Amino acid sequence: MDLKDIKAIIDLMKKNSVSEFELEKQDFKIRLKRGMNGGAPVVQYEDAPAVVYATAPAAVTAPASPAAPAPAEVSNETEIKSPMIGTLYRSPSPESGSYVEIGSEVNPDTVVCIIEAMKVMNEIKAEVKGVITQALVENAKPVEFGQPLFKVRPS
Repeated sequence: MDLKDIKAIIDLMKKNSVSEFELEKQDFKIRLKRGMNGGAPVVQYEDAPAVVYATAPAAVTAPASPAAPAPAEVSNETEIKSPMIGTLYRSPSPESGSYVEIGSEVNPDTVVCIIEAMKVMNEIKAEVKGVITQALVENAKPVEFGQPLFKVRPS
């Protein structure tokens, strides 16, 4: 995706009063979010593993080097992170049981929750094999992009 495409998306966002836009394809992800009071959108562009943050319509030329990660607690657990902004639901309906509980065994294709974004329910899969050790977000609570949702002990 080049700068011309990004500018076209920004124009469509302004024209249709859309405040957020996200597109993800294989190793490419772009997320646009309009500023307060309809200000210039903020562009978040990810092309593995680098990330660029720019205020549109500034040119997005080359990815910057990623920031050094914060020191993490030494653990063999893996985190399942939110791939989007939305509301997390731990079950398919209010009357149903949770997709997973602490102690549940999961594999890469196991649905662990759903995230509602713009009235669309998105199934979130574990993408790892292991056992759920922690649920980090309560049911029906908002989540941010990249926020840890569950901890899994790989098996």
